[in-house]
Amino acid sequence: MDHDLIIGIHSIAEALKNSERAIYEIVATEEGLEELKKRGNLKREEIPLDKVRLVEGHALQEEAKKIYRELDLEFQRVPSQIFMLVSPVTIYEPTWLYNQLESRIPLKILALDQVTDAHNGAAIMRTAAFYGVDAVLISAKGNFGLGPNFARIASGATEHVKIVRCSALPKTITKLKDLGVQCIGLSEHANGELNKSNLSNSVCLILGAEDVGMSHAVSRVVETTIAFKPLGKIKSLNVSVAAAIAMEKIFGII
Repeated sequence: MDHDLIIGIHSIAEALKNSERAIYEIVATEEGLEELKKRGNLKREEIPLDKVRLVEGHALQEEAKKIYRELDLEFQRVPSQIFMLVSPVTIYEPTWLYNQLESRIPLKILALDQVTDAHNGAAIMRTAAFYGVDAVLISAKGNFGLGPNFARIASGATEHVKIVRCSALPKTITKLKDLGVQCIGLSEHANGELNKSNLSNSVCLILGAEDVGMSHAVSRVVETTIAFKPLGKIKSLNVSVAAAIAMEKIFGII
């Protein structure tokens, strides 16, 4: 597809503020457009009224249903009576990361190893935007995928955190290490503790799948791993919650 379908008031508002996105069309009911103005925290000039097409509620859902079908996605009712068609979000190659690092630009990187659930991926992306993460690194295979519902849950984070897709995550992490990035994996089997005073200028936090953690291939190239020790009876965390805690501990102090 040569466009992205964005749903969710905050996701639409953040995309409108992103100068790299070309706005094709905003389809909305009158109530939906008012919601965007009120809840989107947008200035009048940030809403391209010439791109707005007002429709009735049923017609809006029917049009969205067609677009979902084109995207080969299961239709879910569009919230807030508004959706937007924009140019696709840019997916970067690992060379973008390498070029930044070779230019001595410090980076906060989050690598997701086999995190395939879109809800978890979107929640992690939103938290990454909160902590000023520069890029989320994913594999071409075994990732959560992008789509309108992902964008809605991420609440506009895809406009602020670059998505870098690689063919082989272990190889990319190895290259990051060669370029001076401190790579830290989150693993329930780790015995190490985070030394806040020894963090490098550029750090890559690596999170694995919720059920099995990091893959063996990724674990072999990650030299530093940390774990959260439970203080209560529940011994495990949802991966998006674990990601939020890890980002606070690592990116919250850089």
